[in-house]
Amino acid sequence: MLTIRSHSIAITVAAVAASSMAQSGEKHYDVGASDTEIKLGNIVPYSGPASAFGSVGKVQAGFFRMINDQGGINGRKINYISYDDAYSPAKAVEQARKLVENDEVLAMFAVLGTASNSAVQKYLNAKKVPQLFVVSGATRWNDPKNFPWTIGYLPSYQAEARIYANYILRERPNGKIAVLYQNDDLGKDYLKGLHDGLGDNASMILIEEPYEISQPTVESSIAKMKSLGADVFINFSTPRFAAQAIKKVAELNWKPLQFVSNVSISNANVIRPAGIENAQGIISAAYVKDPTDPQWDDDPGMMAYHQFLAKYLPDVSRADSSAMTGYNIVLTMAEVLKRCGDDLTRANLMKQATSLQDFEQGSLLPGITVNTGPADHAPIEQLQLMRFQGAQWNLFGEVLSGEFHH
Repeated sequence: MLTIRSHSIAITVAAVAASSMAQSGEKHYDVGASDTEIKLGNIVPYSGPASAFGSVGKVQAGFFRMINDQGGINGRKINYISYDDAYSPAKAVEQARKLVENDEVLAMFAVLGTASNSAVQKYLNAKKVPQLFVVSGATRWNDPKNFPWTIGYLPSYQAEARIYANYILRERPNGKIAVLYQNDDLGKDYLKGLHDGLGDNASMILIEEPYEISQPTVESSIAKMKSLGADVFINFSTPRFAAQAIKKVAELNWKPLQFVSNVSISNANVIRPAGIENAQGIISAAYVKDPTDPQWDDDPGMMAYHQFLAKYLPDVSRADSSAMTGYNIVLTMAEVLKRCGDDLTRANLMKQATSLQDFEQGSLLPGITVNTGPADHAPIEQLQLMRFQGAQWNLFGEVLSGEFHH
């Protein structure tokens, strides 16, 4: 069993003596920033039931290594301190306190998981520590009134589910829907979006089957769904369970119209373990380019990503969509830090993070941009549907907005 410390990925830069910070007398720095460094805290499940998401942290550590090799951001090296919480909210609280009180980071960045972020949100907001670009699509990160120091990143799970609902109403209006969902904020957010999207047609749902992340398998749930005669299967699961479900559907020779959530589209962690032949025709939605899709081979944004991985993270699979997620978020973070200039206060960090207008980056699908405002802490609200065919995901239709209009 590895110790937490050995699992943490830290970029060590020359430690700045505390005294030099005190003497500088600069009013543009909060704790965690100085003339020479910016300290960012991160928590990711490198172990446990969601360890497939660990590559998010690895990619960000690698990206900041690259940035530091290039001289840092505005002359400052990034000290990225990343700890493992094994996808446990209690462990996340412990690690967040350590990062804020012992490591004295300027901000928390790209903490992964709905439950883990929920567990530390009140603490970070009370301490006025930015909780930047949360790696979760729960809607609760977009609540500037109650949580002004929190900002999400991923398109909201509710928005994504509404897009699936619209597709079902159009393509399978008499469908009988079975839903598998993770029994936590992640799964319940997806479920709410599905209900909102179906509206008066929510009676199309035959069964909503929850599972716990402590369960070894979800196979019996799949058998139950098939026995009820459902012809639409919606798989709102994290990678390990999503792969089990897809495999079981095929074993039972059940042929529903299938959807899998965007958090579980990884070829490496979901599709291959489930069996490529079993994933044919599954529908999902995307907002980033797929690094394994040949259509982006000559795309400058994708070429930059491949060059970065080749040099800094040769062991990371191109087919790991979590790696792409980590890269996408760290690009936005680097831009925000750049815009902060020499005003590295927590307040200015939030100000810059919440004033991104039509910000384009090479890893996002054409037509999708990052947009934030003081009253809008949801950076990405657009998705495009895609279908798994052959050995890859193929985009179809136009870029859709999942914003909910009451």
